[in-house]
Amino acid sequence: MTDKFVDRLPAPEIAGVVIPWFTPADRPTPDRLRETSGLVEALGCQLGFVRPDQVRKVNPSYLLSGGIVDRMAADLEAEHCTLEVIDGALTPVQQRNLEKRLGMKVIDRTGLILEIFGLRARTKEGRLQVELARILYERSRLVRTWTHLERQRGGSGFLSGPGESQLEADRRMLDDKIIRLRRDLDEVKRTRAVQRAGRRRTGTPMIALVGYTNSGKSTLFNRLTGADVFAKDMPFATLDPTIRKLQLPSLGEAALIDTVGFISDLPTHLIDSFQATLEESLQADLLVHVRDRSSEAEAEQADDVMTVLTRLEKESGLPLPPMIEAWNKIDAMPEGQAEAMMSLAALETDTPAVAVSALTGDGIEALLVLIERSLLGGQQEIELVLAPEQGRARAWLHQKGDVVEERAKDDGASHLVVRLSVERLGQFRSEFPGLLNATA
Repeated sequence: MTDKFVDRLPAPEIAGVVIPWFTPADRPTPDRLRETSGLVEALGCQLGFVRPDQVRKVNPSYLLSGGIVDRMAADLEAEHCTLEVIDGALTPVQQRNLEKRLGMKVIDRTGLILEIFGLRARTKEGRLQVELARILYERSRLVRTWTHLERQRGGSGFLSGPGESQLEADRRMLDDKIIRLRRDLDEVKRTRAVQRAGRRRTGTPMIALVGYTNSGKSTLFNRLTGADVFAKDMPFATLDPTIRKLQLPSLGEAALIDTVGFISDLPTHLIDSFQATLEESLQADLLVHVRDRSSEAEAEQADDVMTVLTRLEKESGLPLPPMIEAWNKIDAMPEGQAEAMMSLAALETDTPAVAVSALTGDGIEALLVLIERSLLGGQQEIELVLAPEQGRARAWLHQKGDVVEERAKDDGASHLVVRLSVERLGQFRSEFPGLLNATA
């Protein structure tokens, strides 16, 4: 019975992949080949072949030259492929022409990532964001392909002029959907703002994990929080943001946020659509940039992450929070190289870093210490006793400081332990002279 059921299941798509490159600087690295293969497999497709092809002269109709297209058609037939992926940007006309020439579905890099996001979205917010990205992508690709795009006659009678074209009607319909989706996402943004305000009122620090896709963010998230978030060695294993409690050595409870991974040539539609989610990172007290230091392309990946964060900073008007780095996957390095990486991280001065393995737990305690030290950021801890009539000073400390501990004394006074930045400490001394001498 099971065998009969398996027979009825649809066979997975078999994809052929071509990665076009135009100059020696564009030539795909082995890491890029692995990344593209991972994207195709993340879509649930079998990989028929993946091949980089140099395009010496761009063909406006196909992007690729005639010889490359002929060879691609032969390879697709030989491997029994049902899908062609061009790991680059296709114009709508180029995509349409390739589909006619090859007799099968053709998608470019943006379309591939959108398909994966569509599979990964689980929450209502995630589905809204994916739908908005898909519609923005579709709207940019409305082209005059069929006769139904000819103008429809408006009104009745011989003298009535031409009405709107089907192309214009389609565009208007998509515009209406975009407005509705953005309105729904604005509501999501407001809900998130309320949730953040609630966490801030309780004094809970917020830490966001950011990084290139497949850098090990979700595995590190699970290691730090004891959660069971889906983590797999594939691109975009995480799409919907997740928040869990994190216990720090002395600060106590914090909120840790796992975010969607970044990728090179991240489509503009996706950045725009996921801005509500990505801005969650910019609202954090601290960013932890998770880097896969076992990857040969990790420097380029780090640059891609910073490019997206810088764009978000510019478009949202929110400043980037302080940042530290978790140099992940030292378990994937030879022993000597892993030890050298740990020593190198300890010497890092520009951006504080710790070498870790989210898989084995190596370096996690040191990372927690660095997170806590970075959150404190030069704060000083003071201890004082305030009489009942000194309520204004007590209110000031609760508003502008981090009250670690407060207990009432038998005489009605309050014993407080408070963390203050150097600037706030100076303000307190000026506004309430002499109170800091009232220590317990």
